[in-house]
Amino acid sequence: MDARALKACCARFPGAISRSLGPPYNILLYEVGGRQFAYFKLSDPERWRFSFRATPERFLELTGIPGIKPARYMARFHWVTVVDVRTVPAAYLRELVAWSYRRALASLPKSKQAALAGAGMVPAAAS
Repeated sequence: MDARALKACCARFPGAISRSLGPPYNILLYEVGGRQFAYFKLSDPERWRFSFRATPERFLELTGIPGIKPARYMARFHWVTVVDVRTVPAAYLRELVAWSYRRALASLPKSKQAALAGAGMVPAAAS
């Protein structure tokens, strides 16, 4: 999976929106209900590095894999950065991003989850 396919994957999650943050952040951020679940770096030398949140157990597992490291400034929250997304199997990467999305969705207040579900943006089982 390349960066373009992964951006499309992130955008397909119900209620997900993307927005660019300029300097000093220079990231393309994906969020649901104002909660971040993934982002790409947009500036060199880290262009297209991809970061997402993982479980504490997966964080330890993932950071032991070459090419995946703790995300700068976000590692204490169990975010990891994939240096080159083409090196990670597509199905595994989709599974990891889906968990990060579900974690962001679950962190929303119940009223916001209900509003997203009521608008048809999130399946009722996910709220």
